[in-house]
Amino acid sequence: MYRDGKIYMGLCDEGPVEMVLNMSNRHGLIAGASGTGKTITMKAMAESFSDAGVPVFLCDVKGDVSGLGAPGEPSASMEKRIDKFGIRDSFQYKAYPVCFWDIYQEKGHPVRATVSDMGPELLARILGLTAAQEGVLHIVFRIADDKGLLLTDLKDLKAVLNYVNEHRAEYTASYGNMSPQSVGGILRALIPLENQGGDLFFGEPDLDIFDWMRRDADGKGVVNILDSVKLVQNPTLYAGFLLWMMAELFERLPEAGDLDRPKLVFFFDEAHMLFADAPKVLVQKVEQMVKLIRSRGVGIYFVTQSPGDIPNSVLAQLSNRVQHALRAYTPAEQKAVRTAAQSFRANPAFRTEAVIMELGVGQALISFLDEEGVPGVVQQTAVICPQSFMGPVEEAVRRRLMAQDGMGKYDEAVDALSAYEILNEQMEQEARQAALEAEREQLEKEKAAFEKQKEKEEAAALKKKEREREAAAKKRERAAERRKAQIERTLINTGAQVLKRGLLGTLFKK
Repeated sequence: MYRDGKIYMGLCDEGPVEMVLNMSNRHGLIAGASGTGKTITMKAMAESFSDAGVPVFLCDVKGDVSGLGAPGEPSASMEKRIDKFGIRDSFQYKAYPVCFWDIYQEKGHPVRATVSDMGPELLARILGLTAAQEGVLHIVFRIADDKGLLLTDLKDLKAVLNYVNEHRAEYTASYGNMSPQSVGGILRALIPLENQGGDLFFGEPDLDIFDWMRRDADGKGVVNILDSVKLVQNPTLYAGFLLWMMAELFERLPEAGDLDRPKLVFFFDEAHMLFADAPKVLVQKVEQMVKLIRSRGVGIYFVTQSPGDIPNSVLAQLSNRVQHALRAYTPAEQKAVRTAAQSFRANPAFRTEAVIMELGVGQALISFLDEEGVPGVVQQTAVICPQSFMGPVEEAVRRRLMAQDGMGKYDEAVDALSAYEILNEQMEQEARQAALEAEREQLEKEKAAFEKQKEKEEAAALKKKEREREAAAKKRERAAERRKAQIERTLINTGAQVLKRGLLGTLFKK
């Protein structure tokens, strides 16, 4: 609940426990075992920030935070808590201005980013690439930029990776060596990200981060709720989304210095997934973002089971602490309790380590920064109840709110001209050119074969004519010889007849 310029979080033995707005961008931690009230605390804080005019973003990992969009319902236990906190005059059941988002596009408006927005460095951290693979990825982004190839979605990136691999000999002299093994490693690393929904997250229209920094007509900050029930089951994409979001805010928001209230507050539930098995370079990137983003007027609150889930380098940046109950059944859990207790400024009225294990549901140890940035003494606090609905909002209400929030511009995906289309067109042109060349070569071969066949036929015809001439000449020779022989026979016969007549005439004269 927001009142008198402060966020009222609950009651301790000494009175109200409040957080001042001008220190709420010093980041914070909400920790505690399952079922101890972390979600209730997160909702109550989100409501207060909204009432203070601060836009909020939070992850709904269980599906029940969506109730912020509907008014709470009175009950005997709620009425008893309202009286306990002394807020009867100011408490009212009410809905808050909400905007639903969902990377998987099922229970909210799509959240998209382009591959170019993610950038090679952040993408390499998310994919867990080696130094050599990261170097190749930087080269690939540079080549895409130099050739005017827009990297919008994962198919664009894969298309450029394959293109560079096929033409790497052309680029080695200008950009450096790129081994096929490194390119193959990057392509393999993209498969889990794509399987987890990266093909839905990367694309257009990409999210304008300022659409998460809106207020309604009454000046209340809009609470942006990311449905994360499915998302948290895919840790690579979840971590990638959170890192991209922090990087986008840091790059686009100007330096703000100390403000009277944050420009935006984020709640990252199941924060341990951001760091589970994370390489050192990824943790360093998160630490860097957490340190720097405060100066942009953004507050980040990690929600997890144990402070031990957060690396010490990041944990040291979280100044506003809410610690719900922890259970210690093993030596490791007992150590976690001691660590959590030591992170608070001690209260002489009780032993912090013991109280952590004795807290009931809805109770927490709280320490906030005061107006001067000094951590307050830890207080055993009964956390205030939310004013919105305690549970998931009905689907019909969700759809009605989505239709009214003005963010429908993100609902339809746009597959504009980018690297994939350009390279595909280029490949098709090359294929058409290759087909034309092949057709031309085939025609040349057919022409050569035709001419060769023609030459053979002409040679055969010439030989045939030669044979025919030779045969005709021989025929004429044989005819001439026959005529000659006939003439000779005729002459012989004629001579014989003349001789015969001459002999006969001689005889008759005698």
